[in-house]
Amino acid sequence: MSTSFAEALSVGLLVLVLVCAVVRPWGWPEAVVAVPAAGLVVVTGAISPTDAWAEAERLGPVIGFLAAVLVLAQLCDDEGLFRACGAWMARTSAGSPRRLLVQVFVVASAITAVLSLDATVVLLTPVVFVTAARLGARPKPHVYACTHLSNTASLLLPVSNLTNLLAFAASGLSFTRFAALMALPWLAAIVVEYVVLRRFFAADLDAGAPPAAEVTAPEMPLFALVTVACTLAGFVLTSIIGVDPAWAALAGAFALAARALARRRTTPVAIVRSAAVPFLAFVLALGVVVRAVVDNGLSAALGDLVPHGTSLPALLGTAALAAVLANVINNLPAVLVLLPLAVPSGAGAVLAVLLGVNIGPNLTYAGSLATLLWRRIVREHDTDIGLGEFTLLGLLVVPAALAVAVVALWGSLRIVGG
Repeated sequence: MSTSFAEALSVGLLVLVLVCAVVRPWGWPEAVVAVPAAGLVVVTGAISPTDAWAEAERLGPVIGFLAAVLVLAQLCDDEGLFRACGAWMARTSAGSPRRLLVQVFVVASAITAVLSLDATVVLLTPVVFVTAARLGARPKPHVYACTHLSNTASLLLPVSNLTNLLAFAASGLSFTRFAALMALPWLAAIVVEYVVLRRFFAADLDAGAPPAAEVTAPEMPLFALVTVACTLAGFVLTSIIGVDPAWAALAGAFALAARALARRRTTPVAIVRSAAVPFLAFVLALGVVVRAVVDNGLSAALGDLVPHGTSLPALLGTAALAAVLANVINNLPAVLVLLPLAVPSGAGAVLAVLLGVNIGPNLTYAGSLATLLWRRIVREHDTDIGLGEFTLLGLLVVPAALAVAVVALWGSLRIVGG
């Protein structure tokens, strides 16, 4: 196959895969188009079977980690953790929409960091709708916080986002050093998000709410909380002793699954379903298609655009490029494309890519799959989110949050070392 044809085929298939992932015609899972596309680039020679297998081996541990975290999050929901969070927000906000926004920021940031952005989008967003309705508050500021924080607040830990898992694997950092370097950028970006959202939705937040009725607090799911805490400790321990942290996630998921099965709160089929196997297949297939695009010219084209080194201007340039690319081709392909180009400059450059692909998607609906999923959930609750409003808020948030986070990363690299 000629190089030009292989490049055209790879790019065309990538566009097709991404469009179908966004539109999901006839409700098809993303994998329905992605898996045949991956097979086609191999069969036609756009990528060799050896390279495709190498890409699958590289993504395998990451996908296993993601599956374990998804199961862990769903089982926490089955235990009542998210309902308890909703009751806590309703009770402590005391009927104040502004105070509720603070509580949503605290809960969404914590859940995104520990249980991944999918938990915030899929499991917390409906709870926030219910909580706002219970207080008589306008839901829009609080629901917007969920989607923005599902991206921005996923910067802290390797387990917070699939993009983080990929960057973590490429960075060569330990779990604790990754978290130490990203703590300040994570906090800085969240503060910018809060300041902008509070000003942007001032009218909604000032509308007030009727006095809140007494909220009956559900029983706190202590077993789930202890399991999550032990899982986090396991991430740190496995990182120290050189074991894949996925084993800690698997142990946490197994502990909750065993309890849920023993109490008949779930079934083996439900547990397998919560692992989102079609989505995992989509991620694997997308990785193969992106590898074909990279090998057939994209890497060379972007090579001259990616800044070298970890100076502040270089980090700003890398993060900005990553943010733009995330909004053009979605953040997951963007991180797959940019990581090999950033690795030679060191862990700091890899983390700058991560800032771009995690904060950048708040600019457009297509920036991340999580945002697209959030939009469907919002529509199911009869709330209208206009494209103009979403984009305007993104323009106010993304450049400021990205710039502040990059400066914070630059400072962290000098304090902690990368």
